[in-house]
Amino acid sequence: MTNSNEFRSGFVAVVGRPNVGKSTLINALVGEKVSITSRKPQTTRDRVIGVLTTESEQYVFVDTPGFQTKHTSGLIKHMNQSVRASLSDVDAIVLVIEATGWRKEDEEVLRLIPQDATNVILAINKTDEIHEREKILPLLADSQKRFPFADFVPISAEKGRQLKVLLNCIAKHLPEGEKFYDEDIYTDKTPRFIAAETIREKAFRLLGDELPYGCAVMIDKWEEDEKLAKIYATLIVSRESHKGIVIGEKGAKLREISRLARTEIAQILDKKVYLEVWVRVRKGWGDDAKILKTLGYD
Repeated sequence: MTNSNEFRSGFVAVVGRPNVGKSTLINALVGEKVSITSRKPQTTRDRVIGVLTTESEQYVFVDTPGFQTKHTSGLIKHMNQSVRASLSDVDAIVLVIEATGWRKEDEEVLRLIPQDATNVILAINKTDEIHEREKILPLLADSQKRFPFADFVPISAEKGRQLKVLLNCIAKHLPEGEKFYDEDIYTDKTPRFIAAETIREKAFRLLGDELPYGCAVMIDKWEEDEKLAKIYATLIVSRESHKGIVIGEKGAKLREISRLARTEIAQILDKKVYLEVWVRVRKGWGDDAKILKTLGYD
């Protein structure tokens, strides 16, 4: 994508407010499902790396949790720290906002970026929801006044629009160098992590607004051979009343969560999967350092 014959590789932080479409964008750029998605804010809780390797570049994308200040807990502090950490030692930063315009939450993320940064690209997402393209022009003018962005790229992560243009803009900031990952690698996360996140995604998607924010998934046991993976997981909720919501009448909700997750995990692992999911209550788990560490939120 660059004019140079030299191979380029580098790290790219993708940042933005909750639910702006960062994970959907990275999944679309990488061409594989790296991060789980849902309409629920703060679906992504930890930094997830997605890797795209082309003939001339390797892009190492860092998907970050949505930065927020509305709530405070040990988990939220961890998530916000992940955002701050991702902004250091990267070769390019992609700030994602929506085509409907700047929000207060977007401005809070922008303030995390050094004002003298020259490697920041503004990705204006969800342009498919704007029927009149001329409405983007005032947003571009407004954005130019807010920050010295290196480039402005209107995109639709959902529809895959303008993603090659975005990659071209990012490539200009990648230094010459060797690959960080082998060509067949598309994420740094383990199958256990991906399985846990897949279960959590299906719970979010199936239950929608019914599902309380305070839920997490822990893989208790993993047995695998060439043909079958046996996975035993716990879906953790913070209140006793939440347990019934997740299980549903006669266990219907939990069975459907398990079925959807099992189908997708089997596709990822390319083998049959036996999945068993239990629901347990852990009051205040979002502020419990021991539980957070067990879940991988160090």
